[in-house]
Amino acid sequence: MPRHNALPAAPLRRSTVLLKHWRFTSSAAVLCVSLAGCASAPRPEPPAQTLAKVQPPGAIERPAEPPAPPTPTPTPTITPSAPVDQERAGFARWIETFRQEALQAGISPPTVASALDGAQLLPQVIELDRSQPEFTRPPWAYLDTAVSAVRIQQGRAKLAEHRSALESAASRYGVPAEIITAIWGMESNYGAHFGSFRTVDSLATLAYEGRRSDWARSELMAALRIIDQGDIAADRMVGSWAGAMGHTQFLPSVFLAYAVDADGDGHRDIWGSIPDVIASTANFLSRMGWRTGRPWGVEVRLPSGFDYERAELAVRHPSTQWAADGVQSIDGQPLPELDAASILVPAGSRGPVFLVGPNFRAILRYNNSTNYALGVGLLARQIGGGPGVSAPWPRDLQPLTRAQTKDLQDALNTKGFAVGTADGVMGPATRMGLRRYQQSVGLVADGYPTLDLLQRVLAP
Repeated sequence: MPRHNALPAAPLRRSTVLLKHWRFTSSAAVLCVSLAGCASAPRPEPPAQTLAKVQPPGAIERPAEPPAPPTPTPTPTITPSAPVDQERAGFARWIETFRQEALQAGISPPTVASALDGAQLLPQVIELDRSQPEFTRPPWAYLDTAVSAVRIQQGRAKLAEHRSALESAASRYGVPAEIITAIWGMESNYGAHFGSFRTVDSLATLAYEGRRSDWARSELMAALRIIDQGDIAADRMVGSWAGAMGHTQFLPSVFLAYAVDADGDGHRDIWGSIPDVIASTANFLSRMGWRTGRPWGVEVRLPSGFDYERAELAVRHPSTQWAADGVQSIDGQPLPELDAASILVPAGSRGPVFLVGPNFRAILRYNNSTNYALGVGLLARQIGGGPGVSAPWPRDLQPLTRAQTKDLQDALNTKGFAVGTADGVMGPATRMGLRRYQQSVGLVADGYPTLDLLQRVLAP
């Protein structure tokens, strides 16, 4: 789901807008419920979260809302041992306080009543929110599911079935029909699984629970605004446990900013109107910087002796510069024109390599997981009849669990290869420290963590 306002960075079941991932991993997803992710996409790795579904809060700018009332809703923390009746009584009191906030914020009394009169505390949402996935799937395992033969075939069928709406959106927003279709497939398996949680109940539960109270309360208020504007009835507003809604998993705040009434019926309906789903997704990507006529990326081959410190998304050069440095397209064709391209090595020096540009980063605004964005790009390419990945994945490599990643970080810090706080997440600082260690022992310094490498670092 798009994640400009996605859940804060706790690893959830991701997928991905409006998310994904949660990689969280919604989740998503997630994610994929995108953390707050998509309801069907594979779980993205646990990262810092993103938008439509999957960037940290603030990545997407929400539409202006009336000022918050002076007295905020209390947000008690739920404890597993508290009696159920006590928790439900506390939730009922919280709902009544929030009811007054909503009325003060300008939500109409009928809308407030329809949304909150039957609101329920959902223990399953609390359990999912608190879950911490221990295992992170390697990119090849993630992509085996995300870009399966069945999903490609279904995507081609959806592309043909909804060609008119897709071509209309592509013409208006400049986003290819295949990319829109791929996000739809990643987020909800083309609408087969976008979740059945009542969005008001999910967000009210998350707001009451207290761990992400401010975020969830803001999204709940946005959900009430959607209902108040007449786009959807409260009981039809359903989605993932983390609040991502509809076919392409928009969070309520993202819906308010980017949803489109493409079929002209006066409602922005991402639950039942495929034209609205398609146009809303395209509008989001366009607003996130999609560049018409440019690819998301291309598979490449690196020159001998390539410095893997340059293989970071923060390192950007025109594709002409990369070509001058010896980077070649895997198929021998000239590199596409990309003015701010980065080298991506999702499985280290032994795996496939990609040159990705601004459109890849636009997909990341949907769900901030490189696996997710790569999945969207590869799925779109194959829906359109293009090839899959040419280079083999190093399937013999054993990825690390979160606990093992923490052990690796602790060991690197101890040996003087500073990586910062050991949090179990392979971010840029950890990759940098690992590359420094690899250089010190004569290994290819690609910064990719494996079980063999962990054992070597831990050795006296």
